[in-house]
Amino acid sequence: DVGRRLDTSCKNVSRWVKEHQTNKPSAQSNISTAMLQKKIGLLEKENRRLQMEREILKKAAAFFANESN
Repeated sequence: DVGRRLDTSCKNVSRWVKEHQTNKPSAQSNISTAMLQKKIGLLEKENRRLQMEREILKKAAAFFANESN
């Protein structure tokens, strides 16, 4: 279920769990918490911008659909 929700294979999820349980660092675990927080902040900002753009495009499409009628 987790693999499907993350759009990755079950093998990846199993590997991540095993690495976590054995405390064997993976390439991603070397990233600091501060860097991850910064990345999350940037992604949230981009997500808000994209949502706003999508709403503008929806309104524009509705406007032009009404114009043609």
